Amino acid sequence: MVRLMIFELVGGLGMFLFGMNLMGDGLQKAAGDRMRRILEILTVNPLMGIIAGMVVTVLIQSSSATTVILVSFINGGLMTLHQAIGVIMGAAIGTTITAQIIALRLNDYALPAIGIGMLFYLFAKKRQQRNAGQIILGFGFLFLGMTFMSEGMRPLQDFDGFTQVMLRFSQVPVLGILAGAVLTAVVQSSSATIGILQAMGTYGLINIQTALPILFGDNIGTTTTGLLSSIGTSVAARRAAVFHLLFKVVGTILFLPALSLFALVVSRTSTDIVKQIANAHTLFNVAATVLLFPASGMLLRLVERLVPGEEEEIWDRELKYLNDKIQDTPSIALGQVVKELARMAAMSLDALDLAMEGFIESDEKKAKQSLQTEQIVNEVEHGITTYLVELAQKSLTEEQSEELNGMLNIASDIERIGDLSENIAEFAEYRIEQELPISETAIEELNRMVRIVKENVILCVEAMEKDDHDKAQEVLNVERTIDQMEKDLRRNHMTRLNAGLCNPSSGIVFLDVISNLERIGDHTAHMAHMIMGNID
Repeated sequence: MVRLMIFELVGGLGMFLFGMNLMGDGLQKAAGDRMRRILEILTVNPLMGIIAGMVVTVLIQSSSATTVILVSFINGGLMTLHQAIGVIMGAAIGTTITAQIIALRLNDYALPAIGIGMLFYLFAKKRQQRNAGQIILGFGFLFLGMTFMSEGMRPLQDFDGFTQVMLRFSQVPVLGILAGAVLTAVVQSSSATIGILQAMGTYGLINIQTALPILFGDNIGTTTTGLLSSIGTSVAARRAAVFHLLFKVVGTILFLPALSLFALVVSRTSTDIVKQIANAHTLFNVAATVLLFPASGMLLRLVERLVPGEEEEIWDRELKYLNDKIQDTPSIALGQVVKELARMAAMSLDALDLAMEGFIESDEKKAKQSLQTEQIVNEVEHGITTYLVELAQKSLTEEQSEELNGMLNIASDIERIGDLSENIAEFAEYRIEQELPISETAIEELNRMVRIVKENVILCVEAMEKDDHDKAQEVLNVERTIDQMEKDLRRNHMTRLNAGLCNPSSGIVFLDVISNLERIGDHTAHMAHMIMGNID
């Protein structure tokens, strides 16, 4: 009997988590790139962040996953801690939707949902229908898991020891909080542990007075995922994870003195204990957000004391925007890759600036700095490529696969811009070593050409970040100007050479530099074609 009970409970929990993840994955695919757009509104204000946090968490079906994404975003500089506050609070509200779905008691429809969902998932030809099938399939497994968990709990009705433990939790709420926190930290899902509470309520194994401390603990325990993901990240990212913990702990402290009153209020919302637990979960997180949002500034100052330190330097060899934990959310992961590519492009431009300054000013130190920066570009490109290859193994839509392919090409182009900057840095070192003179006219021509090349790279990055095809077309137009400029400068140089106004050795290096600048223009054109979808 005991073995059967454990098997049903553990197996049911596994089905529940599988169904929740399957449903969340289907919702993400159905939402597509809209998730990325939702997160972009975070820059507006924290109140909009609450809405965004709710929506994204409903799609992902996990506030822990949302927090992990936030930690990654802050670590990469995509958003500030202040902007993340609203999202953290909104995520806490959004995650309660799972408990509300369970409270509908649709267990009888679990098997038909699995059958219908599987038919759509396997045989539907349209992507939207397959996504819908996956959502229905996840829905079915979630409720089937609830059925098994509930059945596994039934024998506990006749076990006096369990009744005594539950009575102890109601008498000493701190014990219930600790139990809920530990269980959720182990399972890594507050939705699952609250589902277990609801399964216990199905057979009257728990009342709302006993359930509330455990529910509070569940909300605290769910912060462990974000705390673990913040290890080794920036100061701001660690502060976001600690803020999430503090938000839950302070919310619990506020509710504990009024536990009996809160239990009374919740009991008035429904006569069904399963529904009461769902309502308590929602009311707790909504009320905590309403109470603590105005005091978020004070919480932030406390977090800064708990997590002291300064931010890291900009050009980090490690990937700033990418995190393995967000690969299960491809649309967000691809959006992060765009940010990493933009950072890599900025590095390449920095390498180009240093190389050209080293060449024109005969500054060996800047030439060496350019070479060092180019090495970081190589490492970042390798990291991005590896990340994209791993992401390609995930469940992607056709559009996402094409976008990923384009990003692989763009990463290669940006890396080649770094290589060409390295060439120019080496020409600078050669010029310094050989003490080669460069005429003022040649320097003016180089400054003019490099300015246009840099502006085109910047324009290309803007086109990539905004998926702006008009700007991509403008990049192509400018690239033709760069091609013509290279021809004009080459002709001007030959005129100076024939007139004896230029040193032949200097002239060779000059031609090499403008050739490399022209090739940078070629790579911007190739990136523009990728942005416009001209993969071939």
